[in-house]
Amino acid sequence: MSKPFSRRSFVLHAAAASAALAAPAVVRGQTAPVELTVAYSIPVLFKDLMDGIARDFTAQNPNIRITYRAPELGYEEIMQRNLRDAITNSLPDVAFHGLNRQRTLMERNIPVDLRPFMDADAKVVELGYSPALLSLGQVNGRQTGIGFAMSTPILYYNGTLVKEAGGDPSKLPTTWDEVIKLAAAMHDPAKNRTGMFFDWTITGNWSWQGLVLSHGGSMLNADETRVAFSDAPGQRAMGVLRRFVDEGKMPDIRPETMFQDYFAGRMGISMQSTAQLGRYNREVGGRFPVLCARYPLSAANARLPAGGNVAMMFAKDPVRQKAAWEFIKFATGPVGATAMVKATGYMPGTTIPAQRKDMLADFYAQNPNHLISIRQQDVITGWYAFPGQNALKITDVINDHLQTVVSRKEPPAAVLPRMASDVQALLPAKS
Repeated sequence: MSKPFSRRSFVLHAAAASAALAAPAVVRGQTAPVELTVAYSIPVLFKDLMDGIARDFTAQNPNIRITYRAPELGYEEIMQRNLRDAITNSLPDVAFHGLNRQRTLMERNIPVDLRPFMDADAKVVELGYSPALLSLGQVNGRQTGIGFAMSTPILYYNGTLVKEAGGDPSKLPTTWDEVIKLAAAMHDPAKNRTGMFFDWTITGNWSWQGLVLSHGGSMLNADETRVAFSDAPGQRAMGVLRRFVDEGKMPDIRPETMFQDYFAGRMGISMQSTAQLGRYNREVGGRFPVLCARYPLSAANARLPAGGNVAMMFAKDPVRQKAAWEFIKFATGPVGATAMVKATGYMPGTTIPAQRKDMLADFYAQNPNHLISIRQQDVITGWYAFPGQNALKITDVINDHLQTVVSRKEPPAAVLPRMASDVQALLPAKS
């Protein structure tokens, strides 16, 4: 089982790595500390972690002080806040944004390109940034951000309920047909048990993208002039979503209810992000085995969207930029990544911790559930960002239509064309 993040373990890792990884002083001879404002979201996953990172960064960099803004609830909320900040000239110096929101920020010329800082810093080679995951922080040739916490969708199983339903915990389902069949066998209202919940509400239509991409589809066509998620792969994806309800007995509930049901042992299967793994382990507390399995792939060209967030620099002043770069390196580098993995279930953007016994090598060996996401990197792709000024609105439109399918108000065949039409109307016109 994963152990909760602790202040002591973080300090030990920081001390062990400081000789090789400690950054030079940002401004030699500086008398007044640089005070950086930093924004992030999803406090249920990140607050304790972020507090620990700030404390240990400041211990190594006494000339830089970190002040966190009150964390926003989710990626949409922090995006809306920072778009307002751009208008009022009150942006934070550093912000952690969802991978799919980088494009919207770049279209408004808000982030600072991090590539010049990387090229000028000889220490970057020691940070072990993965080129594949580093590419997820790139937009139009610019290094918009550096991966802090990366995830993929996976399935969480209650090992006890799998056995009681006649399943084999050592051979978990690999197709949606098998998942739905097992969920139906687990479902037992008389025992207050629910078979499954597929969290279609995850921020930025991430779950809908996962269904479509895993069926070989895409959100828009190649030149981004036409909605493509209503093509054949999307039709199959929408059909599977409805089958979760009709055959798998998935209830129309909110994620908060799902979490409580799973943690209490009343739900058999939960589709969620690997980001939640640390939370699942802590909340279940060993009362039943938490088993994780790969997300079913339904096409030869199947892909899965990378989730998570990147550290972005908004500071414009050169002195604050230097300080912001040091903080970004610390948070996304081996020391910060080690603490992040243990506190959550995300993948790091650096390969070094998995290779070092004093960081994550032993941890991964003892916690195989954390390896599921890493093993899905063979099919990972970008979390798609819709173009134009209506990107946030498109997210809400898609969610509203998915709700009608999950609530069984309308059949998928009627909902999908209308959803595509509504999104098409919100895309920017192209000459």
